[in-house]
Amino acid sequence: MSLKRRLAGFVAALAVVAAPSVAHAQDYPSRPITILVGLAAGGVTDVMARLYAQSVGTILKQTVIVENRPAASGAVAAAGLQKATPDGYTLLMFSGSQHATIPALSDVAIYDPVAGAQPIGVVFNFTGIVAVPADSPANSIADLIALAKTKPKGLNFGSPGAGTPSHLASAKLLAATGMKAEFIHYKGGAPMVSDLLGGQLDVAWPSAPASKSFLESKKLKALAIDGAQRWSLVPEVPTLAEAGYGNVSVANWFAVAAPPGTPPAIIAKLNAAFAEAGRDPAVKQRVEELGLTVATSTPEELGKLMVKEAAEIKALVTTLGLRTP
Repeated sequence: MSLKRRLAGFVAALAVVAAPSVAHAQDYPSRPITILVGLAAGGVTDVMARLYAQSVGTILKQTVIVENRPAASGAVAAAGLQKATPDGYTLLMFSGSQHATIPALSDVAIYDPVAGAQPIGVVFNFTGIVAVPADSPANSIADLIALAKTKPKGLNFGSPGAGTPSHLASAKLLAATGMKAEFIHYKGGAPMVSDLLGGQLDVAWPSAPASKSFLESKKLKALAIDGAQRWSLVPEVPTLAEAGYGNVSVANWFAVAAPPGTPPAIIAKLNAAFAEAGRDPAVKQRVEELGLTVATSTPEELGKLMVKEAAEIKALVTTLGLRTP
């Protein structure tokens, strides 16, 4: 058989294999899509999932539902994605660092942070706030360090969930400053902020969206911004880098993924839809109002980020002594 005929046969075979995927993509979506969120309603992931769901639904001409599964710091939602039918109707919006951290924290992992999710794309970048109650005597990170020394058991440090970016960044801050603290883990940012407002917590690391209204009303006080630049809402508050703690931050990207094995043509269609949603002026304006930043990537770029994050977070968890049997 000539080389030309062999190549023709190979191309024909590829076309047969690809045909079902293309057909799926042409029909997709024919029913509602569900975006799983592993934390409670009202937190940054939930707020952004609902914002994107509305725009993506319009683009795809189909209903997009957000389903909260606030258990085990997001592990239940991630495991749900890994087990879901790979047809593009179940998605997950997740924090890159949190998704990698949960399996790294313990030998008992119910999902694989890389193989358990098929990447679609990055959608936004996170801004965090080191915040204290309005009546706290601390007005800076230096003041917070001094406050911790006055408490025999250290500070009560709020966390929206074990393995969240806030938890890891907080742990790095404690390691960098020598502050003593006890972490109080919640099922999302909203209940954590509620206790911070009530004075049950000395300090927390809420997202910009979760803290925005309370900073405006002076019910919370910001000590530092976990971001590349100062936030216009509190322009007098320095970034962590300006405060001398530039190495404290962890990866702050959030992304969307599908179950492993989802046809590439459907992944491509979803990637295009989420990227288009990020260009929607209404979405972009709302994201920026919340102190976040719209981001996009290809599925391949996100895949590389997930592999890199899994390795780096595993090393960080070991270094910080956060791993449990």
